[in-house]
Amino acid sequence: MFHETPIYSRLVAERGDVPAQVRGEADRIHHHLAQVIRLHVPQNAPGPGLAHAAPQAPAHGRPAIAPYTAP
Repeated sequence: MFHETPIYSRLVAERGDVPAQVRGEADRIHHHLAQVIRLHVPQNAPGPGLAHAAPQAPAHGRPAIAPYTAP
């Protein structure tokens, strides 16, 4: 486990707890992106392993986009 050292304590006093601020911002962004993804993924979207599924029909004159497949 991490134990604070005098230099770390002094840096936190001078500059603020930057690692904690970064973790907080990363958590906020992660939460926001999870909401955005949850709102924009169609209910009938193919899941992993279904990459061979045909792309859906174009919407509003735009070309169809192939389903995302995880690497």
